[in-house]
Amino acid sequence: MRLIGYFLLLLLITYGLWPYYSLYRLDGALVRPDTSELATLVDLPSIRANYKRRLANGVGNMLPAHQNPQSISGWLRQNVERLGDSALEQAITLDWVRETSGDAISQVTGQRPPYLIGAVEFAFFESHDRFLIRLGQLGENATHIRLSRIGAQWKITDII
Repeated sequence: MRLIGYFLLLLLITYGLWPYYSLYRLDGALVRPDTSELATLVDLPSIRANYKRRLANGVGNMLPAHQNPQSISGWLRQNVERLGDSALEQAITLDWVRETSGDAISQVTGQRPPYLIGAVEFAFFESHDRFLIRLGQLGENATHIRLSRIGAQWKITDII
């Protein structure tokens, strides 16, 4: 019985350290010129979906809630959504992830090349399958990187 308890404790500790290992891998992938390792650590469709949701919320707040689809504001909303998808596909790439993260890291540490681990002020679980990394001090325009467990890997799913 005690052996089972130790085994469960070991599993819990391993699961708790797993996203920190992904953070270490991400640190190395951000400074390498090759994007193949970075591609395994980033979920671009999730990042795009999160940005699309935030963009839609921003547009939704500017336009009237109840509108005729044939009206100018209805037409504008539809085109912003359609064009927004194309723009996000072109703008949010692995290079964008590298540049955005690198700029945030350099802003916090002043280092070039940017080393992620040096800029981390906070890194902990939001839930059992989400892990939040904060670069910079809270309240001082900090950048947040959200990792989510997708299958057997922790991947970046949002950069805020």
